[in-house]
Amino acid sequence: MNAIRLGQTRQARSRWATTSEYGLLRTGAVDTVDYRLERLPAADDLSELIERHWLVRWDLPSGHRRRITLLPHPCVNLVFDRGRLTVAGVGRERFTYEYTGRGYVFGVKFRPGAFRPFVGGSVKALTDRTIPLSVWWGESETERMARDLAQATSFPAMVEVAERYLRAHWPPPDPDVSLIGWIVHALLYDRSVTRVDQVAERFGLSTRSLQRLFERYVGVSPKWVLKRYRLHEAAARLAQGGSGTWADVAAELGYFDQSHFIRDFTRAVGLTPVEYARACQRHKAPVSA
Repeated sequence: MNAIRLGQTRQARSRWATTSEYGLLRTGAVDTVDYRLERLPAADDLSELIERHWLVRWDLPSGHRRRITLLPHPCVNLVFDRGRLTVAGVGRERFTYEYTGRGYVFGVKFRPGAFRPFVGGSVKALTDRTIPLSVWWGESETERMARDLAQATSFPAMVEVAERYLRAHWPPPDPDVSLIGWIVHALLYDRSVTRVDQVAERFGLSTRSLQRLFERYVGVSPKWVLKRYRLHEAAARLAQGGSGTWADVAAELGYFDQSHFIRDFTRAVGLTPVEYARACQRHKAPVSA
């Protein structure tokens, strides 16, 4: 079964979304023939903890280099890159990856908060860090998985390898992971949510309890997650152009103070909303995992 058909089959069974497909920061020109992103949902029995699998591939002429810059999601990723398996915690700052020649990066994107059951402790220690998978699974198991991934001949085959190893290390159920999933879904899709105390009240938690829950499971605060998702969408809308202004975008995303939106956007993206929109008109932007 090819990646598209497998993706359609799995998508029909996948759970609610807890991350968007946005995440673009840089507007540098990228030829889609040279750079390709594919995604597949997790198998149904793994979808409570895993949002999706992703594969980035590129094929550049000899001597050429490209860079992409992304605004990470509030998720932990298991990453296979250049023969190494690592765990990338939530990145609070924009991330730039340089690639050359021909190659690929394969990843497993866990749902926000869903990697904590695998480590049995707070994931805050992973925030802004990348750590070898062998820290948890040991050298021999990690080397076997890396070897099997390297020998896989297709994206679906890589997914099968990853899911086989993940099932072997699957943790006991944790009801707080599901709770965080519903909370994050609300932060992602409900435009009426503009403050953390609204979320806490909706789910019957105190604001402090909600903050502690996110600190232990997600590694960042619920306010950070809310802001990151709004900035993802703002960047995507500005990149798409069309009618309206960045001020309209800010208002639609719950920013009642335009100066606040400008500060948040500029700090995260590195360009003001006007500068970013103009840059996107000149270049074709890449996509994020």
